[in-house]
Amino acid sequence: MLNFERKGNGKETLVLLHGFMENITIWSDMEPHLSENFSLLKIDLPGHGQSDIIADVQTMELMTEEVKKVLDDQNLQKVHLLGHSMGGYISLGFAEKYPEYLKSLTLFFSSYLADDAEKKEQRIKSYRIIEDAFAHYVRAGVPNLFNPNERDVLEGKIETALEVALSTNNLGALASVKGMVERTDKKNILENLDCKILVLAGKHDNAVKTETMIKNLPDRTNIKSYVLDCGHNGHWEKPTICAEIINTELLHHLPKHLVF
Repeated sequence: MLNFERKGNGKETLVLLHGFMENITIWSDMEPHLSENFSLLKIDLPGHGQSDIIADVQTMELMTEEVKKVLDDQNLQKVHLLGHSMGGYISLGFAEKYPEYLKSLTLFFSSYLADDAEKKEQRIKSYRIIEDAFAHYVRAGVPNLFNPNERDVLEGKIETALEVALSTNNLGALASVKGMVERTDKKNILENLDCKILVLAGKHDNAVKTETMIKNLPDRTNIKSYVLDCGHNGHWEKPTICAEIINTELLHHLPKHLVF
């Protein structure tokens, strides 16, 4: 069973899935701003935080099944599922297989698009350095995930992100990268899922092709998107705004496709 933490007594359960080289601590800046109507379920994904590695190649499908085990253990059958980056890929896998569990799906600085050939090649080239020089891999990559125009202001957040990433089991990270290479395009999930779909994206996100992703979202009334003036880590860069959007969209309603 994956490590998890439950918090709050709200009637609506919000399941939070962190991204690659993260863990359940990443939500601490956003948590105080989330509505008391939410009960939070934060999960450490396989090979991250205090959760064990489950395979040499942790596909999104394998990790989806582990998330479902937690929900079933906690007797949760109607939840709001939010995933950051890799957590978003797993959320899409969950939506594909278990749509009846979902009240809403939030792609939080993530994408339904598969990696292009260049991105896959980058991931494959990273295997050896993750295995042999993980600290170098972390320090070279993590700062680039933040808005380059606010690097000085975000220095403390970048340090936090580095600490979290460096605490990750490098073999867990390796297994997850291998799993991400195998990801397929999931646009069809968004085209067919009946629940509320929320997309939060960053103008300066170097890990996600924000413009392409937003432009190609299916034109459906249950899908809303927001583009924020930040990088890949809205939970650290814009925690208040992100929480306000989540509160309003999942518990109330706003006009479609806003830019902050």
